[in-house]
Amino acid sequence: MSAVIRKVLVVEDEALVAMLVEDALLDAGFEVLGPAATVEEALSLLDRERPDAVVLDLNLAGETSTPVADLLAARGIPYVIATGYGASGLPPGHQKAMVLAKPYDPGELISMLGRLCAA
Repeated sequence: MSAVIRKVLVVEDEALVAMLVEDALLDAGFEVLGPAATVEEALSLLDRERPDAVVLDLNLAGETSTPVADLLAARGIPYVIATGYGASGLPPGHQKAMVLAKPYDPGELISMLGRLCAA
C-alpha cells in the first residue's frame, strides 16, 4: 500500500526560511511546489497546479499576500499563514486561518500540515 504524497506550495520571500521549510517538508514526505517569493509567482503557480495545502508568508518583501489567501479560500485549498504579526495581523476574511507564528519550529509546521491535509 503506497502512501499518498501531498503537494504543498511554499510562499516565502526569505530564501533561507524557504530552504528550511522545503527541507522539512521533503523530509516529512511532502512534495514541494515553489517556493514562490512574490504574490505574482504564487498566483502563477496556482494557475498551473492545485496543491493540497499552502504555507503562506503574509508579508512578501513588503507586499501583502492577501490576494493569494483570497484565491486559496475561494478555491477551498487549505493554508497555514506564517507571520511574525500573530493572529491580530490577519487580513480581513482570514481570521479563522491556521496561524504559525514566526519564528517557528519545522516540526510544528509538519504537524499543522498533517492536520490540514487530513481534514
